[in-house]
Amino acid sequence: MKPMVTLAALGAAAIALAAVSGADASRYDQYLRPAKAPEPADNIGNPARVELGKTLFFDPRLSGSNWISCATCHNPSRGWSDGLPTGVGHGMQVLKRATPSLINCGFNTTLMWDGRAPNLEEQALGPIAAAAEMNQDLPGLVSKLSAIQGYPKLFNAAYPGEGISEKTIGKAIAAYERTILSGESPFDRWRKGDARAVDAAAKRGFEVFEGKGKCVKCHEGFNFTDNGFHNIGVKEPNGEVDVGRFAQRALRVNYGAFRTPSLRDVALTAPYMHNGAYATLEEVVEHYDRGGDVTEHLSPNMSPLGLTAGEKSDLVAFMKSLTGKQLVVTLPHLPN
Repeated sequence: MKPMVTLAALGAAAIALAAVSGADASRYDQYLRPAKAPEPADNIGNPARVELGKTLFFDPRLSGSNWISCATCHNPSRGWSDGLPTGVGHGMQVLKRATPSLINCGFNTTLMWDGRAPNLEEQALGPIAAAAEMNQDLPGLVSKLSAIQGYPKLFNAAYPGEGISEKTIGKAIAAYERTILSGESPFDRWRKGDARAVDAAAKRGFEVFEGKGKCVKCHEGFNFTDNGFHNIGVKEPNGEVDVGRFAQRALRVNYGAFRTPSLRDVALTAPYMHNGAYATLEEVVEHYDRGGDVTEHLSPNMSPLGLTAGEKSDLVAFMKSLTGKQLVVTLPHLPN
């Protein structure tokens, strides 16, 4: 027979938890960042794998033109995006979607705006092979890297006995991308007990974020995303149609829905939205305040908010407090 838990015992436990010091209580805070991203069993990161992945990430020879690297669009100095409304690919083609930031991408349960990549290993290969992006056929890439003297040694150190293959290329890039983590932010220091880490405006903004602004309905937890897909009523340019997640899963709720991005380091990743519609966080807040612009297929989470000018300003101040200490990135020496 299981022991019966009494109300008195529950009350005592609640009192004990309430008595925990601020530093200890912070361990239970859903908003605190884990130290590292989860890894699949067949691709546990180590220095050799991360170094190989970093080298591949910055090597323009992964593209068919030999001048576009992963870092061309995912620039560490631009919040691991490119600062453009939408990406630019092979032959200077302007793409229809913005380049997502890679910050904390290792925590995402799906990748890309429409979630078509289930993990980083597959995502890493997608843009390489896409004709509009890096335009490099994968078998040709294996041959290309095999012919570069320094790469076989790097692959053998990282994945002994596996050699250079599409699979190990994807695994190595993914291993590196899992190290692209947000640093400690003023918000994090505040949640750990430093009352002076953020100003009064950011604190008020956090209350709006969790309350009247309803932001937490989608931007939840330490990475400020529910890993879900929502139609938030963003206008497409020139009346174009982008069905978003619907192309991957043809459900009515997915029509025009796009992945909820993380808000970590969001002040560094403008322009915003899947199509780069807004240049500033203030414009983003105005979009949500009016409940979106395109009402067809609109998410039920979207409705006019009625925020005051002060609440809008405070909400932006809070989002800016999520900018953490930036990774120091040194460029790798590319093999000859």
